[in-house]
Amino acid sequence: MSASLAPTLIPNPVAIWHGAIENLSPHASPCRYLAPAKWATIRENAIGFCDRFGAEAHRLGWTAQELFAVHPEHGTIRVDHCGVLMVGIQPAIGVETTRILFARTAGYRNGPGQVWGIPVWEFAARAR
Repeated sequence: MSASLAPTLIPNPVAIWHGAIENLSPHASPCRYLAPAKWATIRENAIGFCDRFGAEAHRLGWTAQELFAVHPEHGTIRVDHCGVLMVGIQPAIGVETTRILFARTAGYRNGPGQVWGIPVWEFAARAR
């Protein structure tokens, strides 16, 4: 079999997101000013989001930064760099093309002045 016909493995972004979040400790907040209890809730909700809505979010074009980003130096203190799932403690109840729905609010991917940070798992790796 020629090399050009060899199957290639295509990474599943949702599995990567899920695994990266799951590998972060629920007991140790990756961000300096994010309380461990709040981090545990955010982490749990992010994993739940991947399980329930991850495939649809990926199909709609959502990226790791839009969902899981934090400021590269200041973490969640700079919410203008945070992904939609990193700023609140409510679980998502739906996903649409431009927003993630929560019980009382929504997070948008195209907010005015939005600058995306880096995924929280990259932030945690830098801190080590």
